[in-house]
Amino acid sequence: MKLNQAQAIARRYSVCGLATLLIGCVGKPPASSIGKVAGVAPGSWSATQQAKAGVDDNWVSRFGDSRLNGLVREALSQNHDMRIAAERVYRAAEAAKISDATSRPQVGLSADGTRQKVNYVGFPFGGAFISNSFGVEMSVDWEPDIWGSARAGKSAALAEWQAGGQDYRAARASLAAQVCKAWFALAEANEQVALAKEALAIRKKTETAVRERFERNLIEEGGSASQLRLAQTDVASAKADLSGQQGDLESARRQLELLVGRYPAGKISGSVRMPRVPSSPPSGLPSELLLRRPDIIAAERRYSGTIKRVKEAKLSVFPSFKLTGTSGTTTSSLGQILNSDFGVWSLGSSIALPVLTGGRVTSEIRSRRSNQREALATLHKTVLEAFGEVEKALAAERWLKRREAEMAEAVTLAKDAAQAADDDFRDGNGDALTLFSAQTRRIQLQSQYASLRRVRLTNRVDLHLALGGGFKVSP
Repeated sequence: MKLNQAQAIARRYSVCGLATLLIGCVGKPPASSIGKVAGVAPGSWSATQQAKAGVDDNWVSRFGDSRLNGLVREALSQNHDMRIAAERVYRAAEAAKISDATSRPQVGLSADGTRQKVNYVGFPFGGAFISNSFGVEMSVDWEPDIWGSARAGKSAALAEWQAGGQDYRAARASLAAQVCKAWFALAEANEQVALAKEALAIRKKTETAVRERFERNLIEEGGSASQLRLAQTDVASAKADLSGQQGDLESARRQLELLVGRYPAGKISGSVRMPRVPSSPPSGLPSELLLRRPDIIAAERRYSGTIKRVKEAKLSVFPSFKLTGTSGTTTSSLGQILNSDFGVWSLGSSIALPVLTGGRVTSEIRSRRSNQREALATLHKTVLEAFGEVEKALAAERWLKRREAEMAEAVTLAKDAAQAADDDFRDGNGDALTLFSAQTRRIQLQSQYASLRRVRLTNRVDLHLALGGGFKVSP
C-alpha cells in the first residue's frame, strides 16, 4: 500500500469518519464527573519546582530528525493496532446510534398475497372454492420515553463512545512513543556495534603484543603463558560481544519495522544517530492533567456512563406505553391493491408494568451500581497512576541529566588518558599493553554513555506521554 493511500485510510478512521459519527448520534452525553477526583491533585509537582502551564504539543519534532518524523507518520497510517482501535471507536459510535434509534417511531411496510383452494366435500353444497387475497400495510410503533429511561441509555452510550475516542487518542500517542523509543534503541545499537568492533580490534592487538612477548620468552616483561591465555580469552569474549550487539541491532530494526506496519525484514538502513535531548518541556499543573490525559478522560467518561446506566435500570420499573397504528388495503384483486375503497386501518395503545420479575429488575440495578463503584475505583486508580508516572519521569529527568553530565566528563577523561597513552607509546615512553588498556577503558565508558543517553531519551518520551499532551509531526 502506498503511503498516500494509507494516509487516506487514516484520515477516514481518525478524522472524517469519527467526526461525522458524533454528529449522527442524537443525544446529550452526561456531564463531567471529574470533580470526584479533583481533590487528589496537588498544587504542584513534588519532583520539580518549575511547573509551567501548558504542555509541549510538538514533542516528536523536538528531536530534530526528519526520518523519525516520517516513521511516526507512517506508523500512524499503517500500524494495524491503530486500525483495530479505530474500528472499536466506530462500533461504539454505531452502538450509540442504535440506542438513539430504538426510542424513535419505527415504521414498517409489508405486502402479502395468497391464493387458496377450499374443498367442500361432504357439505350439502359440495364443490370447491378458490379465493385470492392481496394486501399492503404500513405499520407504525412508538414507545414514548415518558420517564427518560431511553434518554439515560442514549447518554450512557454517548459517554462510552467518548471513552472509546479517548482510548484511540491514547493509542496514537502510545504508538508515536513506541516508534521514538525503537528509533533510539536502533541508534544505540548502531553505536554499540561500532564500539564492539573497535574493542575487538584492540583485543586482537593486545593478543598480538602479548604473544610476541611470550614468543620472545620475556617473562620479566609480562609475557607469561597465563597472560597469553587471558588475552586470547579477551579476544573470544570481544567476538561474542560483537555478535550479541549485531543481534540486538537486527532485532531493533525488525521491531521498528513492525511498529510502522512493514514486514520485519530488518532492512531499515542508513545512519541512525541518537539526537541530543531537547530542553526540558513545560510540565503543566497537576490539576490540568485531569482534563488532558486521555486515559483519565476515558475513565471519567466510563464512570459517568455507569451513572446513566443505573438511572436507566431504575426507570425500567415504571410503566411503559406503546402506541401502534396500521394502515393499508386488502383486496381479492391485485389491480385494486392501491384502491382506497378497500382500505383498512387500526390504532391501538398498550401499557406494561413489571410486577413480578423474579428479582431480575432489582438484581439488574444492583449489578449496575456495582459497575458504577468499579468505574469510580478505576477512575481513582487511573488518576493516581497518571500522577505517579509524571512524578517518576520528572524525578528521573533530574538525576539522569546529572548522571549524563558526570558520565560525559568520565568519557572525556578516558579519551584524554587514551590519547596520553598513545603519545607516550609513540614517544617510546610507554608500552603497547598500557595503551590498549587505556583504549579499552575508553570504549567501555563510551558504551555506558551511549546506553545512558538512550535511557534519558526514552525517559523524555515517557515524560511527554505522562503529561498527556497531543503531538504534531513536522514534515
